[in-house]
Amino acid sequence: MIGSSAEFVRASDPAMSSIVIIEQDPFMRSLLSEWLTADGYRVHAVGEDDGESHPDADLLIVDLYMPRHLGAGRLRSAKHTYPGVPIIAVSAQFHAGLDCAGPIAQSLGVDRVIAKPFGRDALLHAVQSMIGAPALDTG
Repeated sequence: MIGSSAEFVRASDPAMSSIVIIEQDPFMRSLLSEWLTADGYRVHAVGEDDGESHPDADLLIVDLYMPRHLGAGRLRSAKHTYPGVPIIAVSAQFHAGLDCAGPIAQSLGVDRVIAKPFGRDALLHAVQSMIGAPALDTG
């Protein structure tokens, strides 16, 4: 389930963390949304042409290579729409296991790079390292 914009509240409490996913592939958008909402995050997943923005986002997950927005252009657009929000860049163009992730991230101005394909654990680890794990609901 994808939360509505009315649910977004910027807070230091990770249970209230809002994540925006910008991904061209509807299946991948759905899968990432499912993984993150199941782990307790609030998620908005949008495609490359979706003009909707969510200014209270705490984290962006951006697919770098979309048909009309490639690489640096995609990031410039995301940074303009979400100034100051940390970014995890995902792409099949990166190769898992290579030591280039740090330099690539630094050169593109992103905080973290994840190579596709990746699993749920890798995604959650990256997200938790940036904005923390959601608090358990004890009520």
